[in-house]
This record gives sequence, C-alpha cells and structure tokens, in this order.
Amino acid sequence: MDLGIVKIALQVLLVVTGLLCVLLVLLHKGRGGGLSDMFGGGISSSASSSGVAERNLNRLTVTMAVIWALCAVALGVLARFGI
Repeated sequence: MDLGIVKIALQVLLVVTGLLCVLLVLLHKGRGGGLSDMFGGGISSSASSSGVAERNLNRLTVTMAVIWALCAVALGVLARFGI
C-alpha cells in the first residue's frame, strides 16, 4: 500500500472527525442551552433528562476526539520521519 494514500486518508479522516467533534460538542446540553435547544426547543429539556442519551453522546464525543488525536499523532509521525 502506498504511503501517500495513507497520508491522504489520514488527512481526510482528521478533517471529518474534527467537524464531527465540533458538531457533537455543540449538541451537548450546556448551562445556556446552546445549539441543542435551538433545534429541539422545549422537547430537548424533557429528552435531555434521559441519562442514557447523554451518556451515549458523551461516549461518541470522546470516541471522535480520540480518533482525531490519533490521526494527528500519526500524521505528525509521518511528517517527522519524512515519509
């Protein structure tokens, strides 16, 4: 497998996971409501009381952040060793 293809795939994955991280963080319920209240309105206040949904959102956010960090480290390693 060509390392150029791997580098491009990591760059694409880095961008996609970065955008997903931003979206997922904005969906979290904050003190002031935020984007989740904008789309959900009054429904989000009753739906967000579910602990399962909030936990799943937390897990998904952390998973995307870990994948993003691993891609950044992998690209740094590839750049450092001149591959």
